Amino acid sequence: MKISIRSSSTGRRRTSAAVALGAVLALTATACGDDGSGAGGDKGAEGSGKGKIVFWDNNGGVRTDIWKEIIADFEKANPDIDVEYVGIAATEYQSKVDTAIQGGGLPDVGGVGAAMLAGFAAQDALEPLENRLTGSSLNSKLNKDMLESLKAAGGGDGRLYSVPTSANNGVLYYRTDLFDKAGLEPPTTWDAFFEAAQKLTNEDKNEFGYTIRGGAGSIAQALDAMYGQSGITSFWDAQREKTTVNDPKNVAALEKYAALYKKATPAADVNNDFTKMVAQWDSGTIGMLNHNLGSYQDHVKALGTEKFRGIPQPTGPGGKRVQVSNPVDGLGLFKSSKNKDAAWKFIEFALSHEENSKFNESAGQVPANTEAANDAWITKAEPTKLAAQALNDGSTTIVQLPYYLPDWNTISKADNEPNFQKVLLGKMSAKDFLDTMAEQLNEAQAEWNEQMA
Repeated sequence: MKISIRSSSTGRRRTSAAVALGAVLALTATACGDDGSGAGGDKGAEGSGKGKIVFWDNNGGVRTDIWKEIIADFEKANPDIDVEYVGIAATEYQSKVDTAIQGGGLPDVGGVGAAMLAGFAAQDALEPLENRLTGSSLNSKLNKDMLESLKAAGGGDGRLYSVPTSANNGVLYYRTDLFDKAGLEPPTTWDAFFEAAQKLTNEDKNEFGYTIRGGAGSIAQALDAMYGQSGITSFWDAQREKTTVNDPKNVAALEKYAALYKKATPAADVNNDFTKMVAQWDSGTIGMLNHNLGSYQDHVKALGTEKFRGIPQPTGPGGKRVQVSNPVDGLGLFKSSKNKDAAWKFIEFALSHEENSKFNESAGQVPANTEAANDAWITKAEPTKLAAQALNDGSTTIVQLPYYLPDWNTISKADNEPNFQKVLLGKMSAKDFLDTMAEQLNEAQAEWNEQMA
């Protein structure tokens, strides 16, 4: 079987060396009749269902406390299993897993969200979970849309490599006290958003209308602003061959959005990831912040519930709300685990009604467990309640990002986050930025279509 890996037009591989090599090995093994024993040939073992397992948290620091609480609950209910917690920052998680896939040292269980799922699955590092799920206490108790989202993100073979814990959603947080003082209406439309960004800015007083994400994780937020304004509802054309990211309407939308930098935002935003952006908003006098449900509790701690609101993304043309994929997070069982039985018990426990509710109340996200999704706390957390309504009442169209492409994370992070910073700094045009991304995406999609043919 002949395997080729193309290089991007810039001369650099779109995928990391680990992902590219792992994908080739996985494809070659399949073609040669390999038994699917996992990266490095280690298919692991069911184990005794007792002893020690290792859990890697893909949002260490942010979710450490709640995971330690869940682990304590689990160890109390399962005294013959010990869970070692390892918290890894979200920005470092994928590279650490990729390194461990190639060099050894993977955990038994780890956070595996939709955005990174295809890359891990391509390296044959994850255990398929649909049979375990069907035979467990969780059967028929997890949100079907979240399950389908993770299946679709897994690489196209229809298998389930991660069990959903929660769905996040884009939220526009705004300071009600500042809006009231300025006599502004809530920023429920993009026109109102841009008006407020300008009116709430007074650089001499260190007051800004908006904080823009220019550091790690900037691309998804920029895409959200683009598609929300343009009203384009699909990431691909009808033939699923060419991306719409560089459609002229999206180019114009990005130009308008990026023009806010330093005119209605702090200069530090060019380097800010979500933690710095959130901290800056919570401690300053900035009118608006685009983030997601995950930071709601941070805002409550900093501001109380009277000085801000979290609402769904603004509506665009014709009152239509368009937003990019609401990320689904989950837990994966690594194929090399020597104690899969105990590892699955931990996943099953973490996704039970009580524990999944506890996790999502802390995170401020929508629970995957359908029983937990009906708990009273959701109605008290307005952003979560409004997000759930927006996703279920037909008012919102979701543009599905191509998480299934093994190259997606590299294209949307390493390849283009530095370029987006150039756009903010005026060193690269929005059109050149989106044309470059489109070329990379179209090439990745062509390879994907060829593989699936």
